Amino acid sequence: MPLNYEHQMTILKDILSNQQTDCCGTVSECEQIERLVKSLMTNESVQQQIKNVLPNIYAYGQAGKYSANLDDHILSHQQQLTEWINELS
Repeated sequence: MPLNYEHQMTILKDILSNQQTDCCGTVSECEQIERLVKSLMTNESVQQQIKNVLPNIYAYGQAGKYSANLDDHILSHQQQLTEWINELS
């Protein structure tokens, strides 16, 4: 069963919140961020304000996936994570 818009938004916010709070994460979380963002960007239910921030979140997930030190990547994006979480809420 595919996830609906609300579930996708909740999961995305949860992953970003966990990474922001814990200052660590996994490659699979970064891959999940990419998948969720791709799906949300094509969803007509998503408000334009949220669609405007999704490419930045996608780039964050993609860069994290290929980062030599994921924890440092997350740590260096603390301010953006806070902003994105607020914008998605």
